[in-house]
Amino acid sequence: MDNYICSHDTCILPKRVDVPIELYKSMQGVYFIGYADNLSFGNNTSAWARLYNPSCSRVNLYVNVWTVTDISEAPYRAQFWFNATPPGIPTDSDLVTPTNTTIVPLSKPKIRLQYASNVIGDPSGGVKAFVRRAQPETTLVETENGKLIFPPGGSLLIFLSTPEAPTSSASGRIAFGWWEENVYETCIV
Repeated sequence: MDNYICSHDTCILPKRVDVPIELYKSMQGVYFIGYADNLSFGNNTSAWARLYNPSCSRVNLYVNVWTVTDISEAPYRAQFWFNATPPGIPTDSDLVTPTNTTIVPLSKPKIRLQYASNVIGDPSGGVKAFVRRAQPETTLVETENGKLIFPPGGSLLIFLSTPEAPTSSASGRIAFGWWEENVYETCIV
């Protein structure tokens, strides 16, 4: 219980501030946002984006928020995979930034935001954790508050397809917000 002092006409209360975890991590320089743009799929292909935690990163990945947006042309499905290997060749997104731009030099994430378009096949290994379906031109968004946690070597993959209209074209973007926390373990390269 907090201590406070009161007299007949005033009370002196202790000052308290509750800081959201996202702000706290941003102030530390370890909160990042980024997105994969111009993802194209449909015509019997899929697209994906993922937050990949390299095996020698020495950080844990805490996913705070994800969005799937600007999907056009057809109803779509977004599958959320934990620690899966996606089809296709990954490309690293350069559309990533720390949210605290007052730190000089700017913080650099150890987590890699990767993506691929027009891939054939499905993810392998890992766990398909959940699935969302949406209509064209709708946005899927969820705030996870850091409850999705991935160690070095782990990943969160969002896999997009149009199973209800497999020959239709579609395009869109996937965005993420996350923070990183150091883990102290030996990494053998």
